[in-house]
Amino acid sequence: MKRQKLKILIISYTLAGFAALGGLALYNYMTAEGYKLQMENTYQHAFSELASGVGDLDAALQKSLYATTPPMLAAVCTEVYGKAQSVLLALGELPQSSSQLQNMAGFVTKVGDYAFMLAKKAGTGIAGTDEEHGNLVSLSETANVLSGNLNNLMGEINNGNVSLSKINDLTAEAGMMGENAAPNAFQTSLSAIEGEFPETPSLIYDGPFSSHIAGLTPKFLEGKSDVTPEKAQEKAAAFLGLNVNALKPNGERAGNLPVYLFYTNMDKGTLSVEVTKKGGIVLDAFNGRIVKNSAIPAKDAVGIAARYLEKKGYKNMKQSYYSIDGNTLTVNYAYTAHGVICYPDLIKVSVALDKGSIVGFESQGYVMNHHPRDIPAAKVTEAAAKAKVSPHLSVQTHELAIIPTSGKNEAFCHEFKCVNESGSRYIVYINAMTGAEERILILLESDKGTLTM
Repeated sequence: MKRQKLKILIISYTLAGFAALGGLALYNYMTAEGYKLQMENTYQHAFSELASGVGDLDAALQKSLYATTPPMLAAVCTEVYGKAQSVLLALGELPQSSSQLQNMAGFVTKVGDYAFMLAKKAGTGIAGTDEEHGNLVSLSETANVLSGNLNNLMGEINNGNVSLSKINDLTAEAGMMGENAAPNAFQTSLSAIEGEFPETPSLIYDGPFSSHIAGLTPKFLEGKSDVTPEKAQEKAAAFLGLNVNALKPNGERAGNLPVYLFYTNMDKGTLSVEVTKKGGIVLDAFNGRIVKNSAIPAKDAVGIAARYLEKKGYKNMKQSYYSIDGNTLTVNYAYTAHGVICYPDLIKVSVALDKGSIVGFESQGYVMNHHPRDIPAAKVTEAAAKAKVSPHLSVQTHELAIIPTSGKNEAFCHEFKCVNESGSRYIVYINAMTGAEERILILLESDKGTLTM
């Protein structure tokens, strides 16, 4: 009887265990299915927002083609910019596993930035040019084709022929298979959309996505001859005050600013150096050692940086601002010509605050932008420019300056450092040739230095 009861208990517990496991499996299955459905709904909503957003962008671009006055052009281009930002927001909610989404984002970003530039220009009363109108026509045509294709794909999704939830499955599969997983229907559809993109124009304008930026070459290196790796190593060693054999080659880097790479171990850190192939100019040098404490006042460190820069042969450099990160102080210097500060010609020097050694030197801004400038006389007087500054700001200092624009161009400006009633500090730049407001910066000052926003 006892054996019979024990047998019954074992069978009962076993069956209960199977039932529990079955219930757990069913629960997990239902949870997974619920998650998959939720994900499908989320992606479908995001894609719906994307399709309608591109449609709105297309409509705004079409309106921009027929604006005949600067105020109307500014209004419709501002609308284009806003619609582009909405599209980018919708793209951000979709899985980022597809290069097609990235390409689409690149196109929309360029449209938004170009429209922003046109709106800003029109806001000053300047009408659009024939070239700009032609660019808008091309962008509008592309947006129109994109809108139609996205709407067609949206129809396939609504009909259940294409599933968005499988994108993540595809991403995981591609990761396990070395990016060689077969595309699903959604991926295939996006590839088709990508293939039908009309060729967009090469936009040349004052903005970060202008086509001319990719072709920029270092102005400071113009006319200089190429140097051999051995000569570059000699120049790096001389700049750093080291024996040439102390440096070890570490390869090369191509691009529009090709360099030779070198390194050495010193001062309990690895010192890496980049030397331009053309001219053999030290582009940057960084020591990666850990700076554990601060023993040198910021004022003294700034003096060390200034003496170092002058010793290296860089004359007429004006200190801009400094910042402290950890126990390292970095000073920004800009070149001055005829009393005008040339902010694009930037050099940064970093000083370790434990013992005052130089741990960083960066001259890319200087190498890319420094050249003899023919600076004209300002057409707008200091007094006239000052009158353009907000009456809610009190001007403290004035200088003439050349500032970089977002399109890697330059603007000759009056620089006014100001303060408001509560003591907050600002810099206002008024174009010295046109009188237009070019830029307003906020100065955030602390014991760690100055940050501009």
